[in-house]
Amino acid sequence: MKVIVFDLDDTLVPEMAYLESAFKEISALANPDDPGVFESMMKCYREKGDVFAMLCEAYPFLEKDDLKRVYRYHFPDFDDYREVKTILEEIRARGYRTGLITDGYSVTQRNKIRALGIEDLFDKIVISEEFGSTKPDLRNFEAFHEFGPGEYFYVSDNVNKDFIAPNQLGWKTICLMDAGRNIHKQDFNKDLVYLPSSKIQRLSELLAQI
Repeated sequence: MKVIVFDLDDTLVPEMAYLESAFKEISALANPDDPGVFESMMKCYREKGDVFAMLCEAYPFLEKDDLKRVYRYHFPDFDDYREVKTILEEIRARGYRTGLITDGYSVTQRNKIRALGIEDLFDKIVISEEFGSTKPDLRNFEAFHEFGPGEYFYVSDNVNKDFIAPNQLGWKTICLMDAGRNIHKQDFNKDLVYLPSSKIQRLSELLAQI
């Protein structure tokens, strides 16, 4: 039996895609007729400024807490990332078990999964807020051992924390390389316990490794 477990953010979908989708929705609250609002938000973000404070100053009717809620609860537009569903369907067609481990708020992560149309393609989903612990806690990964003996894979991107636990458990770890949009930059100058077993440039390359 093979069990293929995935990370979500910057693995199945870029976290930046979620940010851009949320910013577009928020910019429409500020001024739906001015595309420059979105561009100003992105510029502020790239410059590491406080985007919501900037918006509230420019549009006093906005409240920062309200903008945070929109960011967290909005349903993202992931139409450009439909390949993910096709890849997961191929993995399921091979008879492999599938899972997902992701850190974050339940509603935010669930909305991402639903926007990709992949919620029914996992045998088990572990979201930190629901589960009660975050990566690299071993428990988040050991939960999948309920499937029984087999060959376990973890596919992710964050070298700082994602591969420590599955490496300790003897899983095969696969890193999806950053195409230039990742939130967390990849630094492979680390102890062996942090490093993946192998690397792929595109998610579709995974099919040849499992």
